[in-house]
Amino acid sequence: MKFSFATAALSLASSVSGFTSPSASRPFFGVRSTSLAKTSLKGFTSDIFTTRDVTLADTTETIVKGGRDLFPLLPKAFEDIKKIGVIGWGSQAPAQAQNLKDSLAECESDIKVAIGLREGSASMAEAAEQGFSKEDGTLGEMFEVIADSDLVILLISDAAQAKLYQKVFDAMKPGATLGLSHGFLLGYLDSIGEKFPDTMDVIAVCPKGMGPSVRRLYEQGKEVNGAGINASFGVHQNVSGKATEVALGWAVALGSPYMFETTLRDEYRSDIYGERGILLGAVHGIVETLFRRYQRQGMTPEQAFLESSESITGKITKVISKRGIKALYDDLEEKDKATFRTAYSASYKPTKEILQEIYDEVRSGNEIRTVIMHGERISEYPVGKIDGTETWIVGEKVRASREPDEANIPLNPFTAGVYVACMMAQIDVLREAGHCYSEIINESVIEAVDSLCPYMHYRGVAFMVDNCSFTAKTGSRKWAPRFDYILDQLAYTAVDNGKPVDEQIIADFEKNPVHGAIVECCKLRPTVDISCEAPTTTKEIVIQ
Repeated sequence: MKFSFATAALSLASSVSGFTSPSASRPFFGVRSTSLAKTSLKGFTSDIFTTRDVTLADTTETIVKGGRDLFPLLPKAFEDIKKIGVIGWGSQAPAQAQNLKDSLAECESDIKVAIGLREGSASMAEAAEQGFSKEDGTLGEMFEVIADSDLVILLISDAAQAKLYQKVFDAMKPGATLGLSHGFLLGYLDSIGEKFPDTMDVIAVCPKGMGPSVRRLYEQGKEVNGAGINASFGVHQNVSGKATEVALGWAVALGSPYMFETTLRDEYRSDIYGERGILLGAVHGIVETLFRRYQRQGMTPEQAFLESSESITGKITKVISKRGIKALYDDLEEKDKATFRTAYSASYKPTKEILQEIYDEVRSGNEIRTVIMHGERISEYPVGKIDGTETWIVGEKVRASREPDEANIPLNPFTAGVYVACMMAQIDVLREAGHCYSEIINESVIEAVDSLCPYMHYRGVAFMVDNCSFTAKTGSRKWAPRFDYILDQLAYTAVDNGKPVDEQIIADFEKNPVHGAIVECCKLRPTVDISCEAPTTTKEIVIQ
């Protein structure tokens, strides 16, 4: 999920239409198989960066360990690249451009990093404040920068990419590489039966967190080799034969401690799906429904918020971050384990029903159509904020009254059961669809607990919903109510009516092979915990 705190780019994309549904991207409709599909990845090699194999459950994946000690290899990885154009200035663009610029300077490379923006964009001044300027050729009109760059990193909004992709392709010079940090554009091209020009390399480097996390961890980890946000990378077209090395160099320069392989198609499916699920939409719905439930049970609004939202972002996800999901369960006392099992058993199938629907909607192209059509309506129906409701007003008060050591924040076992059931359901849908474990875990666990939940804990879930990318915001607001309603209508009624725990669901949870894989991925987490309060040069827009 690549959160982008920018909505101005939507003005570039006010009219996009002409969807078709090509058979290449159409899912099979009929009796759904629950057997696990096989990943399409074949592994990769590098002549520049050292690769290593990791065992995740019953599979072996190839990864690259990053680190500042690899910066001297960047000129070789970026051979024949004289200028990198970063197009946009939302969330990812400032962070990525600044990290690239700093990393290349550290290895004394003369490769220039330039920002490309719409003429007259208000972001010109913001980019200039970070040291990019028209005078030295590092700041300019977007299509001029595109035409002059050897690597074009396209970080404008998804809707703008869908509107402007042909102009971008036409502006790129022969031999230039197109870089993306999200596979949405491929999903859009799939949906209209088009493709990238077959004369260019097309790669992706997708940090597993929003831009402020990418920059903050890079800054905070300067004294710790390899601190940053993990990234997936994909090579969609490799005309030059050098695309893998360029992608790995890009990821290393961003400060990614580990890089794992994906495909652009798997990336957009898992990413768009994930942000509608446990990364944003589902956690939004879970907090809303538990907040009301706990008040019905007699809690004050403040205690209900502590037991729901604060429990998730302040206790539950911190355990998962360091030791995995199973450790969270194993640490509970027997009485709390029974409560967890009751909540998990009742919540797993209802949340999986919604998550499977989301995945099917993304895979079919329907969810991409939703984003594009919403973009067409945006001038008449601007997106409002959600932070004015009781839940989030109470949340502001609760955050202001936290104890210094946060000792007043509980680990509520019922909340844990609901949250983990949804997280595991999201994981299982991706496993059944054939996604590789590294992608499943990063999109369902690591990004949630190491990037997004720290910001939710700092500023609130509503803040994240109100300030995320248009694509993520659209999805969260569409699907969060579905999670809210189905938990209220199916899960909690089952609990309140005394429905016995489904022991098979619990057994499947306990023996799920993902647990061992998560523990291995926890070893690959950033070497420092993100501080949301530390000074930073990154851009963090707050919608007024």
